[in-house]
Amino acid sequence: MKRPILIWVGLVVGCFSWVARAVSQEPSSPVSTPASQYSTVVNRYCVTCHNEKLKTAGLMLDKMDVDNVPAGAEVWEKVIRKLRVRGMPPVGMPRPDLATYDSFATYLETELDKAAAAKPNPGRPIIRRLNRTEYTNAIRDLLAVDIDAASLLPIDESSYGFDNIANVLTISPMLMERYVVAAGKIGRLAVGDSSTRPTDQEYTVPKRLMQEDRASEDLPFGSRGGIAIRHYFPLDGEYVIKVRLQRDCCRGYIGGLGEPHQLDVRLDGVRIKSLTIGGERRGRSAPVFSSAAMGDSAQEEYEHTADDDLEVRFAAMAGPRLVGIAFADEAVEIEGPLWPQMTPLEFEQYKGGDPAIARVMIVGPYNAKGAGDTPSRRKIFACYPTAPAEEEPCARKILTTLARSAYRRPVTAEDTEPLLKLYRSGRSQGGFEVGIETALERILAGPEFLFRIERDPSSVAPGTAYRISDVELASRLSVFLWSSIPDEELLSLAEGGKLRDPAILEQQARRMLVDPRSKALVESFAGQWLSLRGLSSVIPDPLVFPEFDENLRQAFVREAELFFETIMREDRSVVELLSADYTFLNERLARFYGIPNVYGSHFRRVTLTNENRRGLLGKGSVLMATSYPNRTSPVSRGKWILENILGTPPPPPNVPSLKDNGQNGKMLSMRERMEEHRKNPACAVCHKLMDPLGFALENFDGLGKWREKEGDTLVDPSGQLPDGTKFQGPAGLGEALLKNPEQFVNTFTERLLTYGLGRGVEYYDIPALRKILREAAPSDYRWSSLILGIIKSTPFQMRRSPAS
Repeated sequence: MKRPILIWVGLVVGCFSWVARAVSQEPSSPVSTPASQYSTVVNRYCVTCHNEKLKTAGLMLDKMDVDNVPAGAEVWEKVIRKLRVRGMPPVGMPRPDLATYDSFATYLETELDKAAAAKPNPGRPIIRRLNRTEYTNAIRDLLAVDIDAASLLPIDESSYGFDNIANVLTISPMLMERYVVAAGKIGRLAVGDSSTRPTDQEYTVPKRLMQEDRASEDLPFGSRGGIAIRHYFPLDGEYVIKVRLQRDCCRGYIGGLGEPHQLDVRLDGVRIKSLTIGGERRGRSAPVFSSAAMGDSAQEEYEHTADDDLEVRFAAMAGPRLVGIAFADEAVEIEGPLWPQMTPLEFEQYKGGDPAIARVMIVGPYNAKGAGDTPSRRKIFACYPTAPAEEEPCARKILTTLARSAYRRPVTAEDTEPLLKLYRSGRSQGGFEVGIETALERILAGPEFLFRIERDPSSVAPGTAYRISDVELASRLSVFLWSSIPDEELLSLAEGGKLRDPAILEQQARRMLVDPRSKALVESFAGQWLSLRGLSSVIPDPLVFPEFDENLRQAFVREAELFFETIMREDRSVVELLSADYTFLNERLARFYGIPNVYGSHFRRVTLTNENRRGLLGKGSVLMATSYPNRTSPVSRGKWILENILGTPPPPPNVPSLKDNGQNGKMLSMRERMEEHRKNPACAVCHKLMDPLGFALENFDGLGKWREKEGDTLVDPSGQLPDGTKFQGPAGLGEALLKNPEQFVNTFTERLLTYGLGRGVEYYDIPALRKILREAAPSDYRWSSLILGIIKSTPFQMRRSPAS
């Protein structure tokens, strides 16, 4: 740790310690005590801080005026944060009682909140583009087309933990070119380009996905392995599905050919073809492995080429279709001893077992017969001309409707005339539909669609806070709750000036929360807050964790998503994120957790009898995301708790890393290694906060599996909170955190507010955050109360004009 950071820590801890000790000696509470007494306390003891040179970067409390708290709002908000988490004085020093902590913090909060109410500062959001998720969802809601945005656009950068933050959602000439290309592809797909030539699209199954059970809820019961694909067929016509099977990692053999296996191909749930693989070779009556059927060379050739003929040609109507490919699950009566289940690494080297799908290619269209009647065409063509004279009026209606939805506001002739000019150009080259497609591409690549733009009214004075328009509010609301554009109901209310009515705004928010599109909060907000998106890139060491497979990774994510979504859909208290005695399991995950009597691949709600698994702290997704590939990381887990539960800043970067185990010829437990690490003063300052939290989770290994020992050493899961509260193990940590649930709710709400605003929460937003929490407290912090509080808040509904 660098010296300036040490100095900053010394200043904050030292000055806050002296202030708290002095305040604890005052006979009356701050609410009734003159502010001058606080001024005396702060000036007296922080002058001592100054004389001892415990100062840095302007954060000097001896310069602060307690009689005028709003003048130093930014610094005082930092003081309040420290007071509320009991982050000072350091453990071991004399500490004031809880009433003194609360009274001083309440005095500061009251002064700041009064000033914020008298002169609101909502901040000034900058122009930002739609991120990749919002772009994908907007295309879906605008055109009824599901796109693979990852193949069209690069991944977005993140800031403040999210990828919807304005300061990173910039655009470059190269990215703009990608948007133009994407608009062309989407336009042709949505309208239906009859000149489309056959193309192939490949879908792969993760290599370490064990295909022993039903692979998806979109596949029928009684199936095994395979893949369910939501594919968009561009035209009515014929298509070919090619299936390729997994091979062993050493010689490229296809496994499981000793017995015949039925492979079913389905379209929208209807079986269109059954194929047989293994057992008999291409119609021969003798088994594959019978020497009477073939010689060794022919047998070997078949083991490499058995899937060459796994193709199906079929007719399909244009539009989105569900393609399902899976084996029929043959019940096998096992005789003799039951062998242990193979690890993924062992299975990759095994020629026996059952065959498994590696990838599927969909090729076409062949013999195309037209664009068909697709959801996207129904969405686009609000009218269709029957005579040349009807074409341009119809085009005007179509483009006006599309532009209004895409631009998220009423459109004028200034918006539609450029589109009509492009329509005329396209029509002259290929007819009415080509003209519409040409103009649609301009809509999709235009700044009005790609960017969220809010304009200052000319009547607003410089540097003034003002309420944004209803149309702008509708856009903020839909992006927050749906990561998409407003629907017709929301946009119509906004255009009519009705959305500013608090009752109507609340009714719309509640409607949107129960809409399936609000799952974006699970996938985008929770997916980033809980690091679920990053789990796909975590690769545990197969030598340390040989039992890990893709099924477990997917189960971790699904469990966390269902858990979070249940709290949202059932409008439960967000405190249940820490305390819930239930979770969602399938057989694979239940077996990993050691929970009996859960069978099958489908997830179901299960009551937890082991209190160590309660809430987020017992979820495999969180535990694996905060570990290294080959071991646990008390530092990462402690940092995650500090950041996501307690709301304290993360430690600084560039500190020495933990030494590898066994360097001195002795294998140490994780706790022993961390104690050695903390002997470095540069490391000790922050580790003394993080490590005790992370140690509480040491009974969970690097994947989140329960253990009593690490090697030959019993795990010691004792720890303490920054305020000195001691606890034992995951259950004890959860219990300690729940003694002050408001602290977690404050942290959670601040993260949700960051996500909802699309920017970092600044010091001038904190009074609004406190108001949200005060109003949500009577409902025990139900999900809807926090969402509604954010939507009604000053930073969400207002904006500041630029200073002159």
